[in-house]
Amino acid sequence: MSQKHHEDLSHIRSMMERSSRFISLSGLSGVFAGLFALAGSFYAYQLFKNNGVEYFDGLQKTFNYDLIIELVFIALAILVLAFGSGVFFTLRKSRKFGLPVWTTTTKKMLLNLAIPLLVGGVFCIALLYHQLFALMAPVTLLFYGLALINAGKYTFSDIRYLGICEVTLGCISLFYLGFGLVFWAFGFGILHILYGIIVFKKYK
Repeated sequence: MSQKHHEDLSHIRSMMERSSRFISLSGLSGVFAGLFALAGSFYAYQLFKNNGVEYFDGLQKTFNYDLIIELVFIALAILVLAFGSGVFFTLRKSRKFGLPVWTTTTKKMLLNLAIPLLVGGVFCIALLYHQLFALMAPVTLLFYGLALINAGKYTFSDIRYLGICEVTLGCISLFYLGFGLVFWAFGFGILHILYGIIVFKKYK
């Protein structure tokens, strides 16, 4: 095979990759999302201590409704910050490499991501309504992982592996309901940072 023919095939393969996958996703967005999650987890732990809750004493705990609502707002703040950083770094990468952002593939990826997230959101609201607070962390990990797996076919395959890890962690956390914050911090914090570093180095 001639060198020119090989280059033409590589160019065609690259164009097909651009048209079928969302490749503007930045690894830095994963790193920052993980950092926000870790900061939020540490703040939540301090909040427990300020409310007289010894989180790691191994005893069954009951939380008042005001504390739960404050924890929900912390999670929402982390979600907003993570989403904002994701948009920022994605736009920055797309401008740097001249990549399109709002394409048919982008829409398909977001739709496949949104469906499990919306269902999971409704599930979490139902858990709050029925005061099943201990299931909140496992459920968020499970539905988030399913969303990543569902959207993974439209972007880097690495995001599917992250989704599988999140689902696995969520399943394990179902059997350790008293340590939801630890699993949540590891899933949304540590795993996101590791994923972000891998993607940043692999696709920079």
